Amino acid sequence: TSLFRAHRLHNGRHLGEIQMPWKECNRMDERLRFVARLLDGEKMAVACREFGISRKTGYKIFNRYKEFGVRGLEDRSKSAYRHPNKLPFQIEKAILRIKQQHKSWGAPKIHDKLIKEFPMVKPPAPSTIHVVLDRHGLVKRRKRRRHKAQGTELSEALVPNALWCADFKGQFQLGNRKYCYPLTITDQRSRYLLACEGLESTKEATAFQVFESTFKEFGLPAAIRTDNGIPFASPHALFGLSRLSLWWLRLGISIERIKPGHPQQNGRHERMHLTLKKEATKPASYNFLQQQERFDDFIEVYNNERPHQGLGGLYPGELYTPSAREFFRPEDPQYPLHDRTIKVTRCGRICIGRRKINLSTVFAGQYVGVREVADEIWLVSFLDYDLGFFDRELDKVEPVGKNPFAPKVLPMLSE
Repeated sequence: TSLFRAHRLHNGRHLGEIQMPWKECNRMDERLRFVARLLDGEKMAVACREFGISRKTGYKIFNRYKEFGVRGLEDRSKSAYRHPNKLPFQIEKAILRIKQQHKSWGAPKIHDKLIKEFPMVKPPAPSTIHVVLDRHGLVKRRKRRRHKAQGTELSEALVPNALWCADFKGQFQLGNRKYCYPLTITDQRSRYLLACEGLESTKEATAFQVFESTFKEFGLPAAIRTDNGIPFASPHALFGLSRLSLWWLRLGISIERIKPGHPQQNGRHERMHLTLKKEATKPASYNFLQQQERFDDFIEVYNNERPHQGLGGLYPGELYTPSAREFFRPEDPQYPLHDRTIKVTRCGRICIGRRKINLSTVFAGQYVGVREVADEIWLVSFLDYDLGFFDRELDKVEPVGKNPFAPKVLPMLSE
């Protein structure tokens, strides 16, 4: 068919000879082959039997193709906290002393004073000095009209959709020797299993697709709790943020992260993983299509047939209701209280004239606000969060002294 010719997968001689035509293919290849057989006129029952899947799954795949075309066969879609550079305590102590003696002085003037007092020592950049002052509460911030979101480190959901929990269950090997990485999402209050998708990796691209599909079906939660692993967090990025978590913030979703080495902080979700492992992965299926069918069956039983002791014997489906907050495409943020709005480059830089100030590749393509807060000291903000400072000398953003996401994002390293 034209579908297979376009993907160079059609070979009539061999399709009839091989019982498992997807052995050397990924899940996209399997679905393409399956749909091509149907388009060639083969009966649904015959095709499903040969591919080892149920007719329910077969019709689901074929209907997605009829509705969305080839794109419908794609998958709908697993550290260290960054600190400012440590200063010798003598220098930091001198900075605080000078500021206390001259309360009106800003970072540039303190920088020049340090050169006079310690001519043999290279002084820190003005932006670093500003970070020190900010960390000790010695910087007066301009009052902002917009409400700066606040939250608790770890919350307890009292109603559905107040908190979702997400994680990758440990990978396991399928019969065809490919590894499956199940991405799971649950509602903490009702224990409702919102998604369980077997993915080929923990890359953020497929995770985006799974979350978008789940948001479209169930709406948006108030917060999402995860661990500190990829793609939920980026260990080496500014404040541990990832592209996925930035997207959640733009959708108005708060972020919660458990402390490293404390899986009990996501205990309800981990308990569900034990049940999932026992009932849907042992033994593993031969390929992704067969394994996903077992995941889909598990979701139905877990939500609507299996009494839950923690719910007094009720089914999760009896408690859960979709969120009233519908999914939307967030508009680019505006910063009317800043001097300018700048789009971060693909390499993670803020370009002002000929200057290129390093921020983080996680923010590539995002719009940030920049405003001068002191003499030749500029503050960089994202949404309602202040990220850091840069000055006339240093071509990188020094993070603010305190994690601006601390009410919602726990430190990447345990204390």
